[in-house]
Amino acid sequence: MRPLQWGQINFLHTTDTHGWHAGHLQESQYSADWGDYISFADHMRQRADKEGVDLLLVDTGDRVEGNGLYDASTPKGQYTYDIFRQQDIDIICSGNHELYQADTADREHHQTVPNFAGHYLASNLDYIDPKTGKQVPMSEQRYRTFQTKHQKLNIVAFGFLFNFTANAANSVVQPVQKTMQEPWFKHAITNEPADLFVVIGHVGARMGELRVIYEAIRAANEHTPIAIFAGHAHARDAVRFDDRAVAIASGRYLETIGWMSVTGVKAEAPAPITFARRYIDNNLLGLYYHSGTNATTFPTDHGLNVTATIAAARSDLDLETPYGCAPQNYWLQRRPHDDPASVFSLLRKHVLPEAIVRPDRADVPRLVLINTGAMRFDIFRGAFTRDTTFIVSPFISLVRYIPDVPYALARQVLPILNHFGPILSAMAAEARAAGVTDESEAWAGVTDWREMGVPEAYSLREEDNAHIIGADGGIKDSGHDAAQQKPLFGRRAETAAASRSSSDDDASRPPLVAGYTTWDDFGFDGDDAVHEPLPHFRLPNCIQAEASFPKAATWTEELAEPATVDFVFFDFIQRFVLQALAYAEQNAGGVAPDGTPYKHYTDADVEAYLENKFTDYFADWVKRNWGDECT
Repeated sequence: MRPLQWGQINFLHTTDTHGWHAGHLQESQYSADWGDYISFADHMRQRADKEGVDLLLVDTGDRVEGNGLYDASTPKGQYTYDIFRQQDIDIICSGNHELYQADTADREHHQTVPNFAGHYLASNLDYIDPKTGKQVPMSEQRYRTFQTKHQKLNIVAFGFLFNFTANAANSVVQPVQKTMQEPWFKHAITNEPADLFVVIGHVGARMGELRVIYEAIRAANEHTPIAIFAGHAHARDAVRFDDRAVAIASGRYLETIGWMSVTGVKAEAPAPITFARRYIDNNLLGLYYHSGTNATTFPTDHGLNVTATIAAARSDLDLETPYGCAPQNYWLQRRPHDDPASVFSLLRKHVLPEAIVRPDRADVPRLVLINTGAMRFDIFRGAFTRDTTFIVSPFISLVRYIPDVPYALARQVLPILNHFGPILSAMAAEARAAGVTDESEAWAGVTDWREMGVPEAYSLREEDNAHIIGADGGIKDSGHDAAQQKPLFGRRAETAAASRSSSDDDASRPPLVAGYTTWDDFGFDGDDAVHEPLPHFRLPNCIQAEASFPKAATWTEELAEPATVDFVFFDFIQRFVLQALAYAEQNAGGVAPDGTPYKHYTDADVEAYLENKFTDYFADWVKRNWGDECT
């Protein structure tokens, strides 16, 4: 284990917990729950008090959607809002998942904001009051100023969201670049006394919005240190903007508790500032180690009560109700997307063609297209429960389709979405500049093709995005070893040997458990536990299944190309699909190979294919195909 390095001011950071407040019940190394985190924070505060240093707790959003504890209740979050509020958090902001649905944005405004009154920051996020129709800040505080308990440091804190555009109509996200011009922001960075700026944000540590914020603060404050806490990208990462400004990102799903310490604050400028970071595996043994406690001395009454509340909520929600038994592990990114052990192979070969079928059009050839970002976690061998359905795919993904699309056109959509994302974004920008509105052409609202994929795409450097298109529309790395780790587990490609510092290379040590091996701007010693690296593979933006295609001949299993298909897809990617169809039509000159003109598809051509959400059909497929006797 690597210890924590304490400083003048220290931070514990959570982000992208997505309802995983019960911990990882099938992964012991991430099995501590929110009650355990409360106990841990209490012990760490006591140590800070004893040593006369400061400790602040930070959370950077996406607390909802991703686990049955949140998603299985009616209304959603019936238990989790009260569970989460039990932690004393000093600075907190929203994520994008708090804004996808109007009712979720309502609960953020009416529950989370008052639960953390005075600590919830909404620097670029507004709410539309349904009673008055007025646009008001999501929280009254755009920023916060305060003085720390022991070191008496003057803190100026902000809470941002990236330039998110898929939010519900009752919320407004102001672009970060525009917020930099607001009078209140200019006042905060030029007139408020600041020994340390603290920027928290639901923004990937390597996304451009954070650099915009950093540059604005640095331009007005040449020497003041800046501590930045990032999220959204589901990655462990640390970015050094300069010698006095550092960002840390602390993973996802309560697997990780981030730690940052800062020393040298308030010293005579330009005295050196020391930043240290650590990524804590969220399990009891590690929490005992870092807090100097044991199984007897670690639990607090408050923490135990929260743990009991979580257990009772899971019982009330019947989250352990079995639907079937998975015969093997299916991995989200530990295998290539076309590997038999990939979640996406399971979907492509079985679930999509067999479960996503409309009875009255069952014999009509169809393409079923889904975005990989709709799937969020592995399926472990053994019990597939009610909870598992929300863990694997937490979204309200509705199934839409366009009937009778020429196959010659529809077949181009998958490679376009997987390969031409930046081109599509530019195409949408040109359309908007020409006056095309979101209402007349839904795809004109497309701004970021990465929305289709897994969040880790937001942690990639530009050079990491180089790839070529595969024959099936998937991606193949160009100049990168696909088997080497990518952002979820490490910042750069690395081998098992290179992922450890020389002090870790001891032939006498016991075998290592596979886990996070992070490589960030500080090196490769950030993880508190030394692990063997896990394989990690890139994913395409989308995958596709074929169903009910005609055979080329009675004596062969080869399939013939149909003239037209039902083009089926999730509602979330409708605007991307329409844009890709428009792009394919444009490239073909608007004319099919047989000379007939292609139809130009818009929102008006899209219909409901099935009534319920995707996870309902996935759960039904599990019940039909996987036995309920787990061995």
